[in-house]
Amino acid sequence: LNYDIVLKQERLAEIGETITVDGVAFCAGGKGANQAVQCAKLGLETYMIGSVGNDHFGTKLIDSLTKYKVKTDYIGLAQTHTGLGIVNSFPDGRLLSTISTGANYSLTVEDIERAETIIKESQIVILQLEIPKEVVEFSIKLAKKHNCYVIVNAAPSYNLSEDSMALIDCFVVNEAEASFYANQEISTVEGALQVCDSLFKQIGDLLIITLGEKGSLLYDGTNTFCISPEKVNVVETTGAGDSYIGAIAYGLINGLSKEEMGKFASKVSSKTVT
Repeated sequence: LNYDIVLKQERLAEIGETITVDGVAFCAGGKGANQAVQCAKLGLETYMIGSVGNDHFGTKLIDSLTKYKVKTDYIGLAQTHTGLGIVNSFPDGRLLSTISTGANYSLTVEDIERAETIIKESQIVILQLEIPKEVVEFSIKLAKKHNCYVIVNAAPSYNLSEDSMALIDCFVVNEAEASFYANQEISTVEGALQVCDSLFKQIGDLLIITLGEKGSLLYDGTNTFCISPEKVNVVETTGAGDSYIGAIAYGLINGLSKEEMGKFASKVSSKTVT
């Protein structure tokens, strides 16, 4: 859960240079919160588990989740500031993000244990890596204990244990994150195709590599689905990948095929960028 400050600018400043931006926007964000909101917008009953600070930003985040009918029963208040994201947004739609983790890193294993009742009743658990590694790995194990389908959006990238990776059903990465896990640069569809096998062998059911304006790739160990991007007028790409993941969860719950899921997720994320 991050409160985002989005700076719209032509370029980054050089070291020692001061520049002005063209505009600024303030909005609720954080990968987990964005994905939860997208799930709720699509009509899925959605709970958010996390932590915010006892401050203005935390209040804004919880109010925003409530507005979109995300249940916030398991969001705790930490004795630190709410997570913050500074997003640099460029005219061509590219982004850079800098995160202050804040209350997100106050989340504990005990917080997840307190939410076991709702995890037990859930079909899907979606995780991101903006919380401590030990909490992610415990959450994966607890979710699988209760036969939940586990989606992990490996962002920002860090290494999970082999045991944890093996329990992940759906592993979602963009080009930069795929490059981290494959230990080689991936910037094209062809490059993504080359690492599908090695990445898929570490997980259970589905590998997804999102490639921005080049579309996305879904691989289930046998079949590869290359999904073309929707042609839209791109205004702002913040949260597009999060919308994609929310749509994948919707597709899984509603029994779409993997190719149908990919196409649907592409359409949903294309709405976000406009």
